[in-house]
Amino acid sequence: MLLLLRFMNIKPTTPPATPDSPASPKAETRLGWQIAVTTLSRLTVNTARRFAYPFAPAISQGLGVPAFAITSLIALNQATGLLGLFFGPFGDRLGYRRMMLAGLAALAVGMLAGGFIPVYIAIAAAFLLAGLGKSIYDPAIQAFVGRRVPYARRGWAIGIIELSWAGSSLVGIPAIGLLIHHVGWRAPFFLLGALGVAGFIAVAVLLPSDKKPDGTVSEPLGLFSAWKTLMRERRALGAVVYAFLLSAAYDNFFVVYGLWLEDAFGLGVTAIGMATVIIGAAEFLGEGLTATIADRLGLLKSILSGLTLSIIAFLSLPFVGNHLVFGLVFIFFLFLSLEFAIVSSISLFTEFFPGKRATMMAAFFAGAGLGRVLGAMIGFPIWAFSGAVGIALVSASIIAGSMGALGWGIRGWTPGSVRRD
Repeated sequence: MLLLLRFMNIKPTTPPATPDSPASPKAETRLGWQIAVTTLSRLTVNTARRFAYPFAPAISQGLGVPAFAITSLIALNQATGLLGLFFGPFGDRLGYRRMMLAGLAALAVGMLAGGFIPVYIAIAAAFLLAGLGKSIYDPAIQAFVGRRVPYARRGWAIGIIELSWAGSSLVGIPAIGLLIHHVGWRAPFFLLGALGVAGFIAVAVLLPSDKKPDGTVSEPLGLFSAWKTLMRERRALGAVVYAFLLSAAYDNFFVVYGLWLEDAFGLGVTAIGMATVIIGAAEFLGEGLTATIADRLGLLKSILSGLTLSIIAFLSLPFVGNHLVFGLVFIFFLFLSLEFAIVSSISLFTEFFPGKRATMMAAFFAGAGLGRVLGAMIGFPIWAFSGAVGIALVSASIIAGSMGALGWGIRGWTPGSVRRD
């Protein structure tokens, strides 16, 4: 890791705080409330995006349609992730708060429509708008934090916000399950729609306006101008390739981990579901570690530490054998290290282009989405050809490649060397 740091020629300097960084206890308190509100709102967004996966049978039975009709809606929901490519530049131009409000509005309208109009086309629109809301909200919230929180505390803020991802599987999805069991399949749509409205109001009240003293917002770049400018920069290309490769390595294993658990340990569906809870706990801890130690360790060192531990974890997979305890420990530490690296990466990348933060984060999420597609495509063939050994070697090799892409992208770059907010 030290050799890679030397290769990147990164200087250990800390940039000055942004002009609108908190400087008083009152401002600190206000920032804390803003982080809390945006995190809870993102918990709603993530839960709305994910709850169709485990509860597709209940929704299909409620609508009286085949199960594959709901899985088609899940695919439509996922496809909206690429739309972030279009909304990122709008966030830089129109303001991050406005885009967060637009994302929450899309979520609220979609969920309430699905609850009040229990027909297939309305449910399709609900999941489409939920996915669209996340594609609008996520780059905007990351960019907002990048602008409002000093770089020295960026890992803390991003780590807190990213707790909403693990929280959706540990809290949101189980709550939805209880609601469906006791009230009915339409109840989650009403609840998530109401929470979307509450989040919209809270963000509108508590978050400051994006307008500058002259009454404008960020740079008046058009969609294509923003992307053309960004993609000319080596660190942007390196970040996108890094996200693509890391996500491919992640999904290369994730799409077959259920098969591995069944094959190695003879686990049934219920036990595999419990393993998923372990993954959620590991992700939660990884996000918490980012919030607590990444800033002190350094964001780049945190990323490299997480990636290195992920490679070691993957290389240990063939030695797990048929020992269930070892297998569960492997899963926990693998997803802990991956999540620590991913969230630390998000924290670092919010500093790459201060004038185009939302565009940069949209590019990051789009690269990660395409990487997940590749990982899902290659996982099953690799498993069929070479089993756990092949999966481990391929994922470890791809992560090593992601480290190289990151090093190439940020070689010679100093955090805080560009300040355009």
